Amino acid sequence: MGKLRTGLLGVCALCLTASAFAADAPAKTKVLFIAGNPSHGIGEHEHRAGCMLLAKTLEEGMPNIDAEVSWYSWPKDEKVFDGVSAVVMYCDGGEGHYANKHLDFIQELVDKQVGIVCWHYGVEVPKGPSGDKFLQWIGGYFEPHWSVNPHWDADFKTLPEHPITRGVAPFATNDEWYYHMRFPADMKNVTPILTALPPASTLTREDGPHSGNAAVRAAVAAGEAQHVAWAIERPDGGRGFGFTGGHFHRGWQNDNQRKLVLNAIAWAAHVEVPAGGVNSRTPTDDEMKANLDEKKK
Repeated sequence: MGKLRTGLLGVCALCLTASAFAADAPAKTKVLFIAGNPSHGIGEHEHRAGCMLLAKTLEEGMPNIDAEVSWYSWPKDEKVFDGVSAVVMYCDGGEGHYANKHLDFIQELVDKQVGIVCWHYGVEVPKGPSGDKFLQWIGGYFEPHWSVNPHWDADFKTLPEHPITRGVAPFATNDEWYYHMRFPADMKNVTPILTALPPASTLTREDGPHSGNAAVRAAVAAGEAQHVAWAIERPDGGRGFGFTGGHFHRGWQNDNQRKLVLNAIAWAAHVEVPAGGVNSRTPTDDEMKANLDEKKK
C-alpha cells in the first residue's frame, strides 16, 4: 500500500506538472482549409484530398500550426472559424464560388487580419462585389472575359526574394495555369511570386469568358510575362495569396510547388517561414490516393 500510495502521489504530481506545462504552452496558430464539392474527373480538382494532404503536411512541417479541414462547400457551423489565423479556399469558382454568399462574413475575418489563401478555380469570382473583395483580400482574381484558363507548361526561371519562396528552387510544370489575372492598379501592395511567359498556343481557342479576348491576345503578342501566383500585404496588416495552379492532384508531389504553397499558407497566417521553407517529404503514391472523391471515370 505504501508503494501504491507513493506511486499515486507521483502520478498526481506528474499530472499537475503536465497541466501547468500545458497551461504555459503557447497556443497553436489555427489554419482552416475549406474544400469544395467534388468536381471534374479523377485526379482533377481534388479539393478534399488536396486540402487534407496539405493540412497534414503543414502540421508535420510546422508543429506550431493546427490545420483543420472542412469539406464539401461552406461550413454549416461557422464556429469552426473561431480563433482562425488563415483560411484556405480550394473549390470551384465563378458564380458557384461559396464565397459569393458569405462576403460580409469573410470581411469580418479580414478585418481581424485573418489571412486568405485561394487556389486554382477558387481564385475565380464574378466581376463586381465578389471581384472587388478578392482584389482587397488576395490581391487579384480571375475575371471572366479578361483572364484565361489554358493548360500549358509554365517555366518559372526566377523567383523573387520573399518568405513564400524560401527554399523553393525554380521549376517548370504542366497545369491549368490561369493567367492575365485582374490585379489592382500599379499592383499596389501586391508581390508577384510565380511569373512565366505563356506561348501563343495557349490562345488557340475562340474568344469567350475563359478562353480569350482582345486584351489578353495583345498582351501575349507583346511578350508580357504573366503572374500566376502572387501575395498581398494589406494596409491593415492582413495577408493574402493567390495561386492559379492546382488543377491536377499530382502537382502536390512536385516538391517546389508544394513547398511554395505551404510557405504561403504559413506566411498568410503570420507564422514565420523557416529559412529553408516549410519542410516536407514527397507524398507517396498511396498518400496521394487517400481521401479522393468518388467520381465517374
